[in-house]
Amino acid sequence: QGCKLSHYTLLTCKIAIMKFFLSSAIALALAASTSAFSPSLGVGKSTFRASHASVADTKQTTSKQSSTQLNMAATVDLKGKVAFIAGVADSTGYGWAIAKALADAGATIIVGTWPPVLKIFERGLSKGQFDEDSILSDGSKMEIAKVYPLDAVFDTPEDVPEEILSNKRYAGLDGYTISEVADAVAADYGKIDIVVHSLANGPEVTKPLLETSRKGYLAASSASAYSAVSILQKFAPIMNEGGSFLSLTYIASEKVIPGYGGGMSSAKAQLESDTRTLAYEAGRKYGLRVNTISAGPLKSRAASAIGKEPGQKTFIEYAIDYSSANAPLAQDLYSDDVGNTALFLNSPWARTITGVTLYVDNGLNCMGMALDSKAMEGSRPE
Repeated sequence: QGCKLSHYTLLTCKIAIMKFFLSSAIALALAASTSAFSPSLGVGKSTFRASHASVADTKQTTSKQSSTQLNMAATVDLKGKVAFIAGVADSTGYGWAIAKALADAGATIIVGTWPPVLKIFERGLSKGQFDEDSILSDGSKMEIAKVYPLDAVFDTPEDVPEEILSNKRYAGLDGYTISEVADAVAADYGKIDIVVHSLANGPEVTKPLLETSRKGYLAASSASAYSAVSILQKFAPIMNEGGSFLSLTYIASEKVIPGYGGGMSSAKAQLESDTRTLAYEAGRKYGLRVNTISAGPLKSRAASAIGKEPGQKTFIEYAIDYSSANAPLAQDLYSDDVGNTALFLNSPWARTITGVTLYVDNGLNCMGMALDSKAMEGSRPE
């Protein structure tokens, strides 16, 4: 009836009717959709895939859940990949945690162990001393496919001095230089996919930098920084394109940490700088990614040996207490936290991430003031 007045009125009515049918069609299409959110995962060439929950799936959930949930379930699959972790000698450190996380994703684990502690480590493995720390998420036990003796301060056999060759702690061992280990790994596994540098040493670490000798300073740099350069030099040619190299650093590289001396702070700064340069060079030449994790303090066997005096807390105990009192996240840091981060960085999920220093320290790196300082008494925020 309302469309009999004029040609103009008739045209207006037709437009209104078309809008009504168009909006109805859109509403019906939305109602028929089986997903609350349907993000496109087909952009680019990334192999990452995330499965999202459908409306039908959410209806089957327990009645106690009243809200619709988007279930982004995706797992890292490293089956068929081989990972070499340099610097594993027990189950207390970050190296072990990284190996475990990679094994949990299906990677074959091989490790390099400092010769003086090799027999102790192998004995512990054979006696099951690390079994409890080897349990994976499915209840199985992490298997270390092979342990190689590795002294990362020597690049080739010609670099090994007579004092090492005649040292009883090296008796019966050979092939422990970086180039020899790389050759042995290539002979055993062909090309590998992941290399983790989890080692450091500073013979004068308890000395302030002002009291550190040239020999001690260069030794810290050699064992803790250049060793990463050399390992990547020798292992990059036997790594598959798209592979990952990862190291571990510490906030002392950029902030003053009293007690972490002997040139170790300088070595960590070198390591982080080299990470960026190597990311470019190894990325262009071999298609590899290079990253480092700046991990918070962990009471590992090696760290516990720094500054150990009878009746006093060790350096690492002070560092842990300081972190708990001052970090934005007032929670314990576990080795598995670093292990899980390493799993991400070594996985296809991080295929575009390289040259990065990633902090895993409950946020301590971003703090500019000590909350537990005496100067802050009475004004500390809750």
